[in-house]
Amino acid sequence: MIVRIHADAQYQLDDGEEAEFERLDQEMERAIEQHDGAAFSTALNQLVAYVRKQGEPLPEGEMKPSDVIVPSEDMTLAEAHSIVGHDHA
Repeated sequence: MIVRIHADAQYQLDDGEEAEFERLDQEMERAIEQHDGAAFSTALNQLVAYVRKQGEPLPEGEMKPSDVIVPSEDMTLAEAHSIVGHDHA
């Protein structure tokens, strides 16, 4: 699975990493839906750290279609709402 961190790089995650990625992504989605800024920040930081630790960065200049795009760690809850379609904040 190819994961892009918004305004950052792309990472290749092995198939065995997808379940944990999905769990972390769902935590972040829940926080967005619940308008919970603290939970969003925690979940987002965990998700980005996981992708960077477990993923293999694609070589600079090599672009592949991303399967998933996750927010950058400095993205606000309001910005995340607009990206994932929960812009009724």
